[in-house]
Amino acid sequence: MSGYHSIAALCALGLTLLPITTEAADDATALRAELQSLQAQYAARVEALEARITRLEAASTAPTAPTETPADISSAAPPDLAPALPSSDSRSATTAFNPAISLVIGGSYHTASRGPEDWQVAGFMPSGGEVGPGARGFNLGESELTLGANVDPYFSAMLTAAISGENEIEVEEAFVRTLALPAGLNAKAGRFFSGFGYLNEVHAHAWDFAEQPLVYQAFFGNQMAQEGLQLKWIAPADLLIEFGIEAGNGSAFPGTRRNRSGLDATTLFAHVGGDIGVSTSWRAGVSWLDQRADERVYEDVNALGDPVANAFSGKARTWVADAVLKWAPDGNAAQRQLKLQGEYMRREEQGELAYDIDGSGLAGAYRGTGSGWYLQGVYQFRPRWRVGARYDALNTGTTRIALIDDGVLGAGDFPLLRAADPDRVSVMLDWNPSEFSRLRAQYAWDDARAEGVRDRQFTLQYLFGIGAHGAHKY
Repeated sequence: MSGYHSIAALCALGLTLLPITTEAADDATALRAELQSLQAQYAARVEALEARITRLEAASTAPTAPTETPADISSAAPPDLAPALPSSDSRSATTAFNPAISLVIGGSYHTASRGPEDWQVAGFMPSGGEVGPGARGFNLGESELTLGANVDPYFSAMLTAAISGENEIEVEEAFVRTLALPAGLNAKAGRFFSGFGYLNEVHAHAWDFAEQPLVYQAFFGNQMAQEGLQLKWIAPADLLIEFGIEAGNGSAFPGTRRNRSGLDATTLFAHVGGDIGVSTSWRAGVSWLDQRADERVYEDVNALGDPVANAFSGKARTWVADAVLKWAPDGNAAQRQLKLQGEYMRREEQGELAYDIDGSGLAGAYRGTGSGWYLQGVYQFRPRWRVGARYDALNTGTTRIALIDDGVLGAGDFPLLRAADPDRVSVMLDWNPSEFSRLRAQYAWDDARAEGVRDRQFTLQYLFGIGAHGAHKY
């Protein structure tokens, strides 16, 4: 009897465990199915990621337009009138090999109390490149067309052409730049705005005022482009420490292109900069330019008022000191910001001055020193609105002309070289409706002429940019 009871108990126990075993089997099947689903999903995601990596690697080898890397506060500075360049993975394959193209269109309306046709910086040999206040009335300004792209992983190239309102086209810059030099080195070759000082490298549409300071117009004919080579080195340090050297053919004023081999223009410059807390940044530098001139001709009149052509041959050496300070609350310049900027220049010219080269052809020793400076401040008091003021001045210094000292000619035979202290005060207000546009009103009290009669100038200026354009310098 007891045996039957044991068999019955085992059967009852088996019937009790059967549902548990079945349920465990069902759970295992479900887990296995879920695992297979997850494996399929991860395989699909891995495949998608691999395809994306392949696309990014292909896009990274495509040329993109070169850009200047802004520093600190300047990254949120007022717009440079052109959009930022697209990233490599945002462009389609059909446009990946096209250069970035930008166009800036400018114009103005100008009034003045004196006619602009006789505007001249007193006391300095004219370069022929001085811009002056411009003609009265409406004027089409300079239009700037820029094309740029990476040539390959080692070089980028850029061309900037200026189209004047008088239908003249000038190549402002056309250069190639290295992308892969080691140890903080960067090289540039071709025609480029020289790296001395602060304002010389800045294109016209990014100026804070409608024109260059007087010292730039008198010393360099508005802006100096070097044709040659440039090498820059940035030190691996917390502070910005930059050294640069340039060598060129010397064709830019105050030099001339000479029919000889060798270096006719050399430029050395050094800059340092850094941050003061989170709201302020700064940069300062010194530069030295050595240039040569052969028969640099300029037009003048003699003591009788007759036109004559004179020519200087010799060397011109210029020292430049520059500094800029930028402030924005907590480094955010979207609401408010202040920029203070200034430069001082001193130039010495020594050589021979020929008088009336098409007539009497007299010549004698010449030595002249001159200096100039400007200081400006621009304050963005609310988004899109800025106000600024600038004072700039020149001094002719000491001029020694042997033809006058020896009694051969009188001071009246060189009226443009008489001692003078030109200066100018400018104020401006501009509105930037977007990052692509700028409207500016500017008023100036101009005492650049030799007669000492002040010229009151009022200018309305517009600037509009389209296309891809790299960020400008700090």
